[in-house]
Amino acid sequence: MPPQSGANDYSKLYLPGAILLAGVLVAGGLYFGLSSQGGASVGGAAQPKVDIKDVSTDGDPYIGDKNAPVTLAFWADFQCPYCKAVEVGHPQIPIDPAVPDLIKQYVETGKLRIVFKDYPFLGEDSITGAEYARAVWDLYPEQYFAFRTAMYEEQDEEGDQGFGDAASIDEMIRTELPQMDLAKVKQALESNQDKYDAAITANREEGVKFGIQGTPGFITGKTLIPGAAPLSDFTSVIDPQLK
Repeated sequence: MPPQSGANDYSKLYLPGAILLAGVLVAGGLYFGLSSQGGASVGGAAQPKVDIKDVSTDGDPYIGDKNAPVTLAFWADFQCPYCKAVEVGHPQIPIDPAVPDLIKQYVETGKLRIVFKDYPFLGEDSITGAEYARAVWDLYPEQYFAFRTAMYEEQDEEGDQGFGDAASIDEMIRTELPQMDLAKVKQALESNQDKYDAAITANREEGVKFGIQGTPGFITGKTLIPGAAPLSDFTSVIDPQLK
């Protein structure tokens, strides 16, 4: 499938670990590959039309004014190196992270709301991270983005190795986010796992319906932005919506 419009071709930047991506998974034995848009992908069909108005945002974590004039839906996997690249930067992926500038220029000025959607497909740790994020959003919504940032800063090898299992996330919360009561987070996970998993599955299935073939993936207005795109790909779609 040719590159979708809205993102540069970063196919030469793939990490060695990403090249081995195949086989694990979540949505019933999907085969994994690498997209030419700078992100991990699962392969897919023809691109459907998208409209942010059709994206469900009820109950999903977000930052910004809930009544902001523009909404950006952001599908991600906490184990995905390209999600890390677009949020906090990645030493092996030489692109500037777009999310910090989007926050400074649009979120903090009341123009943009970013809604975070789950798309775990790189292993069990991907699901575990998404479940913890849901618990944090339920209990400490004001700390959600700090949790998210810490998760990406701690990210190491993709898939079920290194950081990302429950024990390592627990330790991260203890040391980096002590304002959270870890016991309460664990209790929320135990009590609400079925609810969290249903929401996570719904997010991923919705993303597939809209043509999200991997992570990261974004929809704003009537545009799908696939992969770890530069800031200009976002501003070129956001700015017209503000006129």
